[in-house]
Amino acid sequence: MSHVVLGVSGASGAALALPAARELAARSIKFDLVTSPAAERTLMLECGEGALESLSALAACHHPAGDVGARIASGSFSVDGMIVAPCSMRSLAAIAHGLDDNLLVRAASVQLKERRPLVLLAREAPLTLAHLRNMTLVTEMGGIILPPVPAFYLRPASLDEVSAQIAARAIDFLRLGPPRAAAWTGDVTSADTLSDGRVPPSG
Repeated sequence: MSHVVLGVSGASGAALALPAARELAARSIKFDLVTSPAAERTLMLECGEGALESLSALAACHHPAGDVGARIASGSFSVDGMIVAPCSMRSLAAIAHGLDDNLLVRAASVQLKERRPLVLLAREAPLTLAHLRNMTLVTEMGGIILPPVPAFYLRPASLDEVSAQIAARAIDFLRLGPPRAAAWTGDVTSADTLSDGRVPPSG
């Protein structure tokens, strides 16, 4: 059975962690969960009471970010990759510069040094030059920067659909099986054409 790490930092968008956890469970992928104190606060603010407990219940093991001696801090504990959903700019910067000052950042650094997939749902807008340079550094080290941008061409009916699609895309990037996120098919109906007859982009 595949085993990954799911990190949750304090950025807005903590709601992305829940569909990511549910999708991992649906794919029978075990995961260790690591949450920062700011993430736990944001989960409560954005998702309500009990959100952290619901998230933790799906995990094989839940580690606080201060537990720098946890098993996921070592490359000798074999996992298949890591997703940080969402990834704050503070966590991105720490990963980019190898600070390893909490368990979430250390676990991410482990994925990079062990050449395992690392997917960061970087959450901020607009971006400063510092943010862009940190994204470049992580990408050069082999990480994947995946801003949580909605797939508008799928015409999602709810925020839950948007979050589920983003989570599925993130997990697909771990390359642990066939992709399961909804994909653009290229099929166009009359309702899918713009007023001037052009076809909307599939990007």
